[in-house]
Amino acid sequence: MTYTDEEICTHFGEDPQIYNGAISPPIYQTSLFAFRNFKEFIDAQKLERENYVYSRGVNPTVNILEKKLAALEKGEKCKCFSSGGMGAISAVFFTLLNSGDHVVLINNIYGPTTQLINYLSKFNITYSFVDHHLTDIHEVIKDNTKLIYVESPGTMLMKVVDLQAITQLAKTKGIITAIDNTWSTPIFQKPLTLGFDLSIHSLTKYIGGHSDVIGGAVVGNHALVDEIFEYGYQLNGAVLGAHDAFLINRGLRTLPLRLKQHQKNALKVIDYLSSKQEIANIYHPSLVKEDYPFLEKQMKGYSGLLSFELRNAHFESVSRFIDALSLFEIGVSWGGGYESLVTAPVKDDNEEQLIENGISPGLIRLSIGLEGAELQINDLEQAFHQIK
Repeated sequence: MTYTDEEICTHFGEDPQIYNGAISPPIYQTSLFAFRNFKEFIDAQKLERENYVYSRGVNPTVNILEKKLAALEKGEKCKCFSSGGMGAISAVFFTLLNSGDHVVLINNIYGPTTQLINYLSKFNITYSFVDHHLTDIHEVIKDNTKLIYVESPGTMLMKVVDLQAITQLAKTKGIITAIDNTWSTPIFQKPLTLGFDLSIHSLTKYIGGHSDVIGGAVVGNHALVDEIFEYGYQLNGAVLGAHDAFLINRGLRTLPLRLKQHQKNALKVIDYLSSKQEIANIYHPSLVKEDYPFLEKQMKGYSGLLSFELRNAHFESVSRFIDALSLFEIGVSWGGGYESLVTAPVKDDNEEQLIENGISPGLIRLSIGLEGAELQINDLEQAFHQIK
């Protein structure tokens, strides 16, 4: 049976009759599960990744969330993690990589992920970087390349890459492919249908949606996710609690509606920013769709995360602009929740480093929330007025 994304987000994997007709599944706030006899307990332990034995393995509340996310991504199995996307990313690297392996990173990658792969050099794991243009990917792939890891859209500059072109190449060489799909969520992009082996999410962002929970997820085929479950998940212990899973399930119910509004507001804000002479560049996938024919098949919509570049800017001018905002809250990362947020990569001591990495010191990132485009534009306008 085929389900729509809306059906999956709302009712998939739930059965109110199992929990006394409760329309919202209960929180199974328990560390372990008891059995009627010892033989039943031993049999369950033999398949601990499938049976309810201990909540470090499988928990009914978490299991509902995992079933929904797997269905949304068109995958066979999902495993959820605490500690945001990094719990999931760390588990993938820990499970799949061995000493001597090589990783290819494509596009602008989330900073902590890059820090992690750098740290893994102590275990003789190396990596090469390819930007969003894929012409150099053949040159960096080696005989020991085990994993191609992608973000699209990428961190900070929101650049996109041809996902199907990557997976087609990887399959000819027997390389595993993984993507951080947090920006788009499974509503707007389904990388597994384009050939990716694993799709990774920070559930903290749009999927949770309310800035009140931290979690991560990995979705893929049963064998690969089960291996990550056995080693990277259970041995590292990044266990998502039942209450956090309940909150993420609650957020998931409204994800399709929220994303439409995030997109609507963001596109209006982009139209406004396009009129400002103080801005040198705006970065959002909607602005480059004509240049990348694959986007029509690859992405079904655009979320509310965008960046823009102030002309001739530096730390002081970026600080003045950000401090002048009142609706946009200053905060780490991007919430993906109801609120609008602002941040920038520039600090008082890293301008030269940013330029070396191809990022302007004047770059500012906005997470467009649900307050409404009129309020968001008014706040930006008064900030531009103040910095004049």
